[in-house]
Amino acid sequence: MKCLVINLDRSPDRLAHISAEFARIGTTFQRVAAIDARSHPELGQQPQHPMYAPRRLLGSEIACLHSHRLCWAILAQEEAPYGAIFEDDVVFSANAGPLLADDGWIPPDADIVKLETYFKKTLIHRRRTAAGHDFSAFRLYKNHPGTGGYIISRQVACDLLEATETINITADDLIFTPAFATSSSKTIYQLVPALCAQDQFVGDRLPSLLAQERDATGTANGLVAKCRKPIAERMMREGGRTVQWIIEFCRGRRHIIVPFDSTGA
Repeated sequence: MKCLVINLDRSPDRLAHISAEFARIGTTFQRVAAIDARSHPELGQQPQHPMYAPRRLLGSEIACLHSHRLCWAILAQEEAPYGAIFEDDVVFSANAGPLLADDGWIPPDADIVKLETYFKKTLIHRRRTAAGHDFSAFRLYKNHPGTGGYIISRQVACDLLEATETINITADDLIFTPAFATSSSKTIYQLVPALCAQDQFVGDRLPSLLAQERDATGTANGLVAKCRKPIAERMMREGGRTVQWIIEFCRGRRHIIVPFDSTGA
């Protein structure tokens, strides 16, 4: 399976990191030069989806989308039914190599397979599809952010290119937020345990460049401070969560924080 890695020209340290990771699992990759927002200040003025008003997307967020679009364009031209896309700050499970060497384990109805974990609770089906090497694929039913590592079909690559031809949406929302048709209309699986995770969560050597800019912008705009909700409102919310949990349980679904182990233990 073709593996593409997005990497900025000005981030040789991250290229060295991801090169070492692929060498560790015995797999090759193709580097895709990322779109750099510093070189394209006009990105922040491009049309954006209305849901981002009034904050508006940062130029770096749009550059990230366009970098993923470069990968989708490559996979759309391939004959292979699936391809994998990674950002350059991921850490792999020790058993990742065999799964990336072959696509025969991918469920036949899968449009997208999320390979990473964001260590946030999400919702999956209880029925599993064995993927081999102690991995399983589960249908994903809830937003699970992060585009550090995922597999998409050739057709989905074409669909995502078309969906973002004239409007900008973050890559995370486009693929993994059910509020968008590009996500809700696709059959998405989650690999458990995760095949990879961003280093910021497991090694803290490569902080997220996007997160740093978002935090700085949010602080400057006074958007970081949050008001604590009244206790009655919080109790009603917790009650609603309990009811929702019962509903999802009856539908054969369960909440999970997707685990990850880089050692393969």
